[in-house]
Amino acid sequence: MGAALTRYRVMAWVVGCWLLLLVLVAMPLKYAADSPGLVKVVGPIHGFLYMVYLVAALDLARRLRWSLVRMVGVMLAGTVPFLSFYVERRTTASVRAG
Repeated sequence: MGAALTRYRVMAWVVGCWLLLLVLVAMPLKYAADSPGLVKVVGPIHGFLYMVYLVAALDLARRLRWSLVRMVGVMLAGTVPFLSFYVERRTTASVRAG
């Protein structure tokens, strides 16, 4: 279970950082500066990384026998800026507590 938690934690941070890059840098450049180039690069990378995050979260959920609601909530955390960091901390604390 330790390796699954580590994979989930790493992917939560990676996805969170790429989402912030997309939302706070690439999207404003696209719409405010009429420069869509960065979105064309960052968007697909975030999409791929999010799929890897989903696999890591699903693996952890399966090992810990989470409810469907908790599993879906953790999976959706990668779609809201800053939320993946918060959910990762709460999930890690919960798993380590037992």
